[in-house]
Amino acid sequence: MRPVARFTIEHRSPAKKLHSVVPRVYDWMTTGNISPIEAAIMLSVIIPTEGVEQTAVATLAALVPGAAAGIIREVLLVDGIRNGVIERVADVAGCRFIGFEGSTQGAALAAGALQARSSWLMFLPAGAVLETGWIEETTQFIQSVSTSGRDRAAVFRYARSPYADAGFRDILWALMRKLVGPFGDQGLLIARDHYDRIGGYPPQARRSEARLLRRLGRSSRIMLRSRIVMVG
Repeated sequence: MRPVARFTIEHRSPAKKLHSVVPRVYDWMTTGNISPIEAAIMLSVIIPTEGVEQTAVATLAALVPGAAAGIIREVLLVDGIRNGVIERVADVAGCRFIGFEGSTQGAALAAGALQARSSWLMFLPAGAVLETGWIEETTQFIQSVSTSGRDRAAVFRYARSPYADAGFRDILWALMRKLVGPFGDQGLLIARDHYDRIGGYPPQARRSEARLLRRLGRSSRIMLRSRIVMVG
C-alpha cells in the first residue's frame, strides 16, 4: 500500500480495483452549507489524465491541503481513454470523473470546464505538483480580481523537477518560456465568466492551451510566485 496524503491507493494492474482504507478526501466538498462569500473563492480543479494513474495521483495528493483549507470545491478528472483506471482513481479520491469524446488536449479541457460548477476554474496537467504557498496566493489573487472588477487570469511559475536530468532541451524550453510566455504545463487560474467571454479552450484545435494564453495576452495575465513542478 502506498499512502497518498489522506487517502491510500493500492498499486495493482489497471485491470484490478483500486482500494481506499480511509474516507475519501474530496467527498465533503459537495456536502454541507457554503456561504456566498466562500463560494466566490472556491475552485473547480480540472485535470486531463490520459488514462495514467500515477501522474493523476501525484497531482491529487498535492491538492489535498487546498481541499482541507476549503478553497477547492471539486476536482474533475477528465479522461478519453476509458480504460477504467481513472474512474477508479476518481472513486477512491471522491473526485468527479468526466469522460469525453475526442483526441485533443483542448477537447479534454473544454469538457472539464463545461461540467465545472465553481465560479473559478483551475486547469492543471496530470503530474503537476503545486508547491507550498499556492493556497494563500491563489486566495489573494481571486479576492483581488473580484474586488477590482478587472478580468485577470494567472499561471504558476514553472520549476524543473530536482530529480530530472537537465539537458539541452530543458535549456531550450526555458529560453522559449522567456521569449514567448508561459506554456500549458504552468496551469491556468481563471474566473468562469472570464473563461467564457474569451471563448474557452477550442476543442478541436491543436495547441489549444497556447491559443488561449495568447488570447489572454500579457495585460490580463500574471505569473504567480508559487511554483509548479511536473513529475512522472
